[in-house]
Amino acid sequence: MKLFIFTGLSGSGKSVALRTLEDLGFYCIDNLPIQLLDACIETLMKQGYSNVAISLDIRNPSFLGVLPEEVRNVSNQGVEVKIVFLDASNETLLRRYSETRRPHPLSNDKTTLVESIEAERKLLESLKINATHIDTSRLTPQQLKNQVRGLIENKHYQLQLILQSFGFKHGIPLDTDFTFDVRCLPNPFYEDELKQLSGIDSRVAEYLNRSANTLKMIDDIHQLISRWLPLFIDEGRVTLSVSVGCTGGQHRSVYVVEQLENKFKQNYRTLMRHRDLP
Repeated sequence: MKLFIFTGLSGSGKSVALRTLEDLGFYCIDNLPIQLLDACIETLMKQGYSNVAISLDIRNPSFLGVLPEEVRNVSNQGVEVKIVFLDASNETLLRRYSETRRPHPLSNDKTTLVESIEAERKLLESLKINATHIDTSRLTPQQLKNQVRGLIENKHYQLQLILQSFGFKHGIPLDTDFTFDVRCLPNPFYEDELKQLSGIDSRVAEYLNRSANTLKMIDDIHQLISRWLPLFIDEGRVTLSVSVGCTGGQHRSVYVVEQLENKFKQNYRTLMRHRDLP
Protein backbone atom coordinates (compact mmCIF):
# COMPACT_ATOMS: atom_id res chain seq x y z
CA MET A 1 0.00 0.00 0.00
CA LYS A 2 1.03 3.60 -0.68
CA LEU A 3 -0.14 6.19 1.86
CA PHE A 4 0.02 9.94 1.28
CA ILE A 5 -0.40 12.13 4.36
CA PHE A 6 -1.21 15.78 3.59
CA THR A 7 -0.74 18.30 6.36
CA GLY A 8 0.17 21.95 6.58
CA LEU A 9 -1.36 25.36 7.14
CA SER A 10 -5.10 25.88 6.90
CA GLY A 11 -5.89 27.47 3.55
CA SER A 12 -2.74 26.15 1.86
CA GLY A 13 -4.59 23.73 -0.45
CA LYS A 14 -4.90 20.41 1.38
CA SER A 15 -8.45 19.89 0.12
CA VAL A 16 -7.35 20.43 -3.48
CA ALA A 17 -4.48 17.98 -3.00
CA LEU A 18 -6.76 15.35 -1.49
CA ARG A 19 -9.38 15.68 -4.24
CA THR A 20 -6.64 15.38 -6.86
CA LEU A 21 -5.61 11.95 -5.61
CA GLU A 22 -9.26 10.97 -5.17
CA ASP A 23 -9.74 11.63 -8.89
CA LEU A 24 -6.83 9.26 -9.54
CA GLY A 25 -8.51 6.41 -7.69
CA PHE A 26 -7.05 6.88 -4.21
CA TYR A 27 -9.18 6.13 -1.15
CA CYS A 28 -9.18 9.53 0.59
CA ILE A 29 -10.07 10.56 4.16
CA ASP A 30 -10.20 14.17 5.32
CA ASN A 31 -8.81 14.92 8.79
CA LEU A 32 -8.66 11.35 10.09
CA PRO A 33 -8.21 11.23 13.91
CA ILE A 34 -4.62 10.05 14.38
CA GLN A 35 -5.71 7.45 16.94
CA LEU A 36 -7.60 5.63 14.18
CA LEU A 37 -4.74 5.54 11.68
CA ASP A 38 -3.43 2.05 12.55
CA ALA A 39 -6.85 0.40 12.56
CA CYS A 40 -7.96 2.27 9.44
CA ILE A 41 -4.91 1.24 7.42
CA GLU A 42 -5.21 -2.36 8.59
CA THR A 43 -8.87 -2.47 7.54
CA LEU A 44 -8.21 -0.90 4.14
CA MET A 45 -5.36 -3.33 3.45
CA LYS A 46 -7.66 -6.28 4.22
CA GLN A 47 -10.22 -4.82 1.81
CA GLY A 48 -7.61 -4.67 -0.94
CA TYR A 49 -6.95 -0.93 -1.16
CA SER A 50 -3.45 -0.17 -2.42
CA ASN A 51 -3.53 3.64 -2.66
CA VAL A 52 -4.73 5.78 0.24
CA ALA A 53 -4.46 9.48 1.08
CA ILE A 54 -5.43 11.28 4.27
CA SER A 55 -5.24 14.84 5.53
CA LEU A 56 -4.28 15.89 9.05
CA ASP A 57 -4.67 19.47 10.21
CA ILE A 58 -4.98 21.70 13.22
CA ARG A 59 -8.74 21.07 13.53
CA ASN A 60 -7.68 17.86 15.26
CA PRO A 61 -4.40 18.83 16.97
CA SER A 62 -3.96 15.46 18.68
CA PHE A 63 -1.73 14.30 15.80
CA LEU A 64 0.98 16.80 16.76
CA GLY A 65 3.94 15.04 18.35
CA VAL A 66 2.68 11.50 17.67
CA LEU A 67 2.73 11.54 13.86
CA PRO A 68 6.32 10.17 13.56
CA GLU A 69 5.46 7.23 15.81
CA GLU A 70 2.25 6.51 13.91
CA VAL A 71 4.13 6.63 10.61
CA ARG A 72 6.59 4.05 11.94
CA ASN A 73 3.72 1.82 13.03
CA VAL A 74 2.04 1.77 9.63
CA SER A 75 5.40 1.43 7.89
CA ASN A 76 5.94 -1.76 9.89
CA GLN A 77 2.76 -3.07 8.25
CA GLY A 78 4.48 -2.78 4.88
CA VAL A 79 2.97 0.58 3.98
CA GLU A 80 5.01 3.08 1.94
CA VAL A 81 4.31 6.46 3.58
CA LYS A 82 4.89 9.90 2.06
CA ILE A 83 4.21 13.04 4.11
CA VAL A 84 3.47 16.21 2.16
CA PHE A 85 3.50 19.59 3.93
CA LEU A 86 1.57 22.38 2.18
CA ASP A 87 2.59 25.92 3.04
CA ALA A 88 1.81 29.47 1.92
CA SER A 89 2.82 32.98 2.85
CA ASN A 90 0.83 34.97 5.38
CA GLU A 91 -0.21 37.43 2.66
CA THR A 92 -1.55 34.62 0.50
CA LEU A 93 -3.45 33.00 3.36
CA LEU A 94 -4.98 36.34 4.37
CA ARG A 95 -6.17 36.90 0.81
CA ARG A 96 -7.67 33.40 0.57
CA TYR A 97 -9.51 33.76 3.88
CA SER A 98 -10.78 37.13 2.74
CA GLU A 99 -12.10 35.60 -0.49
CA THR A 100 -13.73 32.55 1.12
CA ARG A 101 -14.87 34.40 4.27
CA ARG A 102 -14.36 31.23 6.29
CA PRO A 103 -13.00 31.39 9.86
CA HIS A 104 -9.56 30.09 10.71
CA PRO A 105 -9.66 26.91 12.89
CA LEU A 106 -7.75 28.70 15.67
CA SER A 107 -9.66 31.98 15.50
CA ASN A 108 -11.83 33.19 18.34
CA ASP A 109 -13.06 36.47 19.78
CA LYS A 110 -9.63 37.16 21.30
CA THR A 111 -7.28 36.53 18.33
CA THR A 112 -6.95 38.15 14.94
CA LEU A 113 -6.60 36.17 11.72
CA VAL A 114 -2.90 37.05 11.51
CA GLU A 115 -2.31 35.83 15.05
CA SER A 116 -4.17 32.59 14.30
CA ILE A 117 -2.05 31.94 11.21
CA GLU A 118 1.18 32.61 13.11
CA ALA A 119 0.11 30.35 15.98
CA GLU A 120 -0.68 27.52 13.57
CA ARG A 121 2.63 28.00 11.76
CA LYS A 122 4.55 27.57 15.02
CA LEU A 123 2.56 24.48 16.02
CA LEU A 124 3.20 22.75 12.70
CA GLU A 125 6.83 23.81 12.21
CA SER A 126 8.32 20.48 13.32
CA LEU A 127 6.29 18.53 10.74
CA LYS A 128 8.31 20.02 7.86
CA ILE A 129 11.46 18.13 8.79
CA ASN A 130 10.58 14.75 7.24
CA ALA A 131 8.02 15.96 4.72
CA THR A 132 7.94 16.93 1.07
CA HIS A 133 7.35 20.68 1.08
CA ILE A 134 5.05 22.46 -1.38
CA ASP A 135 4.66 26.24 -1.22
CA THR A 136 1.32 27.09 -2.80
CA SER A 137 1.65 30.88 -2.50
CA ARG A 138 2.08 31.42 -6.23
CA LEU A 139 0.28 28.30 -7.48
CA THR A 140 -3.10 28.24 -9.16
CA PRO A 141 -5.36 25.30 -8.22
CA GLN A 142 -4.46 23.62 -11.54
CA GLN A 143 -0.74 24.08 -10.90
CA LEU A 144 -1.13 22.58 -7.44
CA LYS A 145 -2.99 19.61 -8.93
CA ASN A 146 -0.12 19.08 -11.38
CA GLN A 147 2.43 19.13 -8.55
CA VAL A 148 0.42 16.61 -6.55
CA ARG A 149 0.15 14.34 -9.57
CA GLY A 150 3.90 14.66 -9.93
CA LEU A 151 4.31 13.03 -6.51
CA ILE A 152 3.20 9.74 -8.06
CA GLU A 153 6.31 7.99 -9.34
CA ASN A 154 4.61 6.39 -12.34
CA LYS A 155 3.17 9.35 -14.24
CA HIS A 156 1.23 6.99 -16.48
CA TYR A 157 -0.85 5.97 -13.47
CA GLN A 158 -2.25 9.48 -13.45
CA LEU A 159 -4.62 8.72 -16.33
CA GLN A 160 -7.00 5.86 -17.04
CA LEU A 161 -7.31 4.92 -20.71
CA ILE A 162 -10.78 3.68 -21.65
CA LEU A 163 -10.86 1.48 -24.76
CA GLN A 164 -14.23 0.54 -26.17
CA SER A 165 -15.57 -1.16 -29.29
CA PHE A 166 -18.93 -0.31 -30.84
CA GLY A 167 -21.06 -0.80 -33.94
CA PHE A 168 -21.88 2.19 -36.13
CA LYS A 169 -25.35 0.80 -36.81
CA HIS A 170 -26.07 1.20 -33.08
CA GLY A 171 -24.79 4.77 -32.96
CA ILE A 172 -21.48 6.45 -32.14
CA PRO A 173 -20.68 6.60 -28.38
CA LEU A 174 -21.18 10.03 -26.85
CA ASP A 175 -18.60 9.42 -24.10
CA THR A 176 -15.54 9.37 -26.35
CA ASP A 177 -12.51 11.55 -27.02
CA PHE A 178 -11.10 9.70 -30.05
CA THR A 179 -13.18 7.68 -32.53
CA PHE A 180 -11.69 5.35 -35.15
CA ASP A 181 -13.49 3.62 -38.02
CA VAL A 182 -12.17 0.14 -38.92
CA ARG A 183 -14.90 -0.80 -41.41
CA CYS A 184 -12.24 -0.79 -44.14
CA LEU A 185 -10.80 -4.05 -42.74
CA PRO A 186 -11.93 -7.52 -43.98
CA ASN A 187 -15.29 -8.42 -42.46
CA PRO A 188 -15.59 -11.86 -40.80
CA PHE A 189 -19.38 -11.47 -40.84
CA TYR A 190 -19.45 -12.72 -44.42
CA GLU A 191 -17.66 -15.96 -43.51
CA ASP A 192 -20.22 -18.60 -42.50
CA GLU A 193 -17.97 -20.24 -39.90
CA LEU A 194 -17.13 -16.88 -38.30
CA LYS A 195 -20.44 -15.04 -38.52
CA GLN A 196 -21.70 -16.06 -35.08
CA LEU A 197 -18.33 -15.56 -33.36
CA SER A 198 -16.78 -12.35 -32.03
CA GLY A 199 -13.44 -10.56 -32.20
CA ILE A 200 -12.44 -12.30 -28.98
CA ASP A 201 -12.42 -15.71 -30.73
CA SER A 202 -9.04 -16.95 -31.95
CA ARG A 203 -10.49 -17.99 -35.33
CA VAL A 204 -11.63 -14.42 -35.98
CA ALA A 205 -8.20 -13.19 -34.93
CA GLU A 206 -6.51 -15.56 -37.38
CA TYR A 207 -8.80 -14.37 -40.18
CA LEU A 208 -8.15 -10.67 -39.52
CA ASN A 209 -4.41 -11.15 -39.14
CA ARG A 210 -4.18 -12.50 -42.69
CA SER A 211 -4.56 -8.91 -43.82
CA ALA A 212 -1.52 -6.71 -43.34
CA ASN A 213 -3.89 -3.74 -43.09
CA THR A 214 -5.28 -5.05 -39.78
CA LEU A 215 -1.87 -4.97 -38.12
CA LYS A 216 -1.09 -1.60 -39.68
CA MET A 217 -4.38 -0.12 -38.45
CA ILE A 218 -3.71 -1.32 -34.90
CA ASP A 219 -0.15 0.00 -34.99
CA ASP A 220 -1.21 3.40 -36.37
CA ILE A 221 -3.88 3.89 -33.70
CA HIS A 222 -1.45 2.82 -30.98
CA GLN A 223 1.25 5.23 -32.17
CA LEU A 224 -1.14 8.16 -32.49
CA ILE A 225 -2.63 7.75 -29.00
CA SER A 226 0.79 7.06 -27.46
CA ARG A 227 2.18 10.23 -28.96
CA TRP A 228 -0.46 12.49 -27.42
CA LEU A 229 -1.22 10.79 -24.09
CA PRO A 230 1.64 12.54 -22.20
CA LEU A 231 0.21 15.92 -23.19
CA PHE A 232 -3.24 14.98 -21.92
CA ILE A 233 -1.63 13.91 -18.62
CA ASP A 234 0.23 17.22 -18.35
CA GLU A 235 -3.03 19.04 -19.06
CA GLY A 236 -4.57 17.33 -16.04
CA ARG A 237 -6.83 14.74 -17.63
CA VAL A 238 -7.63 11.71 -15.48
CA THR A 239 -9.51 9.71 -18.15
CA LEU A 240 -9.25 9.47 -21.92
CA SER A 241 -11.73 7.46 -23.99
CA VAL A 242 -10.81 5.82 -27.30
CA SER A 243 -13.63 4.22 -29.31
CA VAL A 244 -13.17 1.87 -32.26
CA GLY A 245 -16.14 1.10 -34.47
CA CYS A 246 -17.10 -1.39 -37.17
CA THR A 247 -20.51 -2.11 -38.66
CA GLY A 248 -22.05 -4.19 -35.88
CA GLY A 249 -19.49 -3.95 -33.09
CA GLN A 250 -18.96 -7.71 -33.04
CA HIS A 251 -15.81 -8.66 -34.96
CA ARG A 252 -13.32 -6.09 -36.24
CA SER A 253 -13.69 -3.34 -33.62
CA VAL A 254 -13.66 -5.92 -30.81
CA TYR A 255 -10.44 -7.49 -32.07
CA VAL A 256 -8.72 -4.12 -32.56
CA VAL A 257 -9.66 -2.96 -29.05
CA GLU A 258 -8.41 -6.24 -27.56
CA GLN A 259 -5.05 -5.74 -29.26
CA LEU A 260 -4.81 -2.09 -28.23
CA GLU A 261 -5.51 -3.02 -24.62
CA ASN A 262 -2.67 -5.57 -24.73
CA LYS A 263 -0.32 -2.83 -25.94
CA PHE A 264 -1.37 -0.09 -23.52
CA LYS A 265 -1.87 -2.04 -20.29
CA GLN A 266 1.87 -2.37 -19.68
CA ASN A 267 2.24 1.38 -19.17
CA TYR A 268 -1.21 2.76 -18.40
CA ARG A 269 -4.27 1.97 -16.35
CA THR A 270 -6.76 0.63 -18.87
CA LEU A 271 -10.47 -0.14 -18.86
CA MET A 272 -11.79 -2.17 -21.79
CA ARG A 273 -15.42 -2.61 -22.77
CA HIS A 274 -17.26 -3.98 -25.81
CA ARG A 275 -20.43 -1.96 -25.96
CA ASP A 276 -22.39 -3.94 -28.52
CA LEU A 277 -21.38 -7.54 -27.89
CA PRO A 278 -24.37 -9.70 -26.86
